[in-house]
Amino acid sequence: MELVSLVVLVTFLVYILLIFFVHVISVFSLLTTAQIVFSFSGCTSFCTSQCDAGATQTYLTLFLFPSMLSWLSDWFWQERLWFPEGLGWADLEDRDGRVYAKASDLWAVIPLALGFLIVRQIFERLVATPLAALLGVTEKVRLHALYNPTLESYYCNTTKHPTQSSVENLSKLTGYSVRQIQQWFRRRRNQDRPSLLKKFREASWRFTFYLLAFIAGLAALIDKPWLYDFKEMWQGFPTLTLLPSQYWYYMLELAFYTSLLISVASDVKRKDFKEQIVHHLATILLISFSWCVNYIRAGTLIMLLHDASDYLLESAKMFNYAGWKNTCNYIFIIFAAIFIVTRLVIFPFWIMYCTWVYPVTLYPPFFGYYFFNGLLMVLQCLHIFWAILIVRLAFKFLRSNESVEDERSDRDETDESGEEEEEKEQEKQKTKKNGPLLNGHPVFNNNHHKAE
Repeated sequence: MELVSLVVLVTFLVYILLIFFVHVISVFSLLTTAQIVFSFSGCTSFCTSQCDAGATQTYLTLFLFPSMLSWLSDWFWQERLWFPEGLGWADLEDRDGRVYAKASDLWAVIPLALGFLIVRQIFERLVATPLAALLGVTEKVRLHALYNPTLESYYCNTTKHPTQSSVENLSKLTGYSVRQIQQWFRRRRNQDRPSLLKKFREASWRFTFYLLAFIAGLAALIDKPWLYDFKEMWQGFPTLTLLPSQYWYYMLELAFYTSLLISVASDVKRKDFKEQIVHHLATILLISFSWCVNYIRAGTLIMLLHDASDYLLESAKMFNYAGWKNTCNYIFIIFAAIFIVTRLVIFPFWIMYCTWVYPVTLYPPFFGYYFFNGLLMVLQCLHIFWAILIVRLAFKFLRSNESVEDERSDRDETDESGEEEEEKEQEKQKTKKNGPLLNGHPVFNNNHHKAE
């Protein structure tokens, strides 16, 4: 299995290098005379050494801070960063009944994200919880660890997983046996782990949104020419009229990922926690940036492509938590196939080609061009990371027909109650085989009845 993982890893490394070189070579073959020179304006420094403290603070408050904010605002919104040469914000002003995307529209995301958090709480209580009961999601009985100040201090301040030598030292300090120490830590870890119901409710919420978002996105794009010919996404750029369906698709997707970023600390924490944070940030930046510079058509295609497989993964999780192992496995295989096709084939070789290579045939590259494609490369690296996990799971299932388990589950997320049950079962087997034990030795029954 380790050899398979190594082969998969090397294959995907070669794959990402292939993507990079194909696009870079294509761009440089098109760029014969275009050169991009980045110049950064300097900031004038002021000397206030001969002013008293009160005068300095007044100066900073009344003059320097507002001027710095104004300078930063002017620098941030300068047209050469956001648009190709010859285009600017004036091209995106509403006129003749044509409406264009504006940066100020993004303020609507804040109340929408808060609304998502409220709706999620209502959904989990009124929909997800009854659905969990209907599907047979049951909680294991978790035994609580008895409070011990020495063990609790070690658990909170040192580690949740003590080594064998540490267990023996703790045994001497507390008077507990080694086995009792191990049992205490196992029970204490279980107390901190998310319940099965919590994981099911979280998966069902994401499943519902991703499914509805995919259906809505498909309905919004089904009659659009750029869904079938990706080069159409740049026809008429940047003066692309904003449609109501595109506005709501963008705002709801951006608000949803913002709500996920807000709630990530309270959600189930997995091994890829850091990757999830990077993914949410990159997604929020991508959606926001593409909105501001009117990359609306490219943005809708990218969002639709991602929603195409996400709802399948969340549904597989739901059935896994409910104990429907075969259903979970079959859905996971379908998800893996769609994920690989959409994220490792269509996204890098069609979508990214039309955002990386094709635009330079229309206008010279600019900062926004590099920034947007840089974020897409970050997403692609995450796609490869998750694809490795998915392929490993698929190999495990196809070779041994084992139940699919989420490899992103953290060590601290997996319930260990089953280990105690296995230990108890082993003790029962020993007792049946050898009879009752006294100090580790079998007790023989010497009560013989003589026949009279």
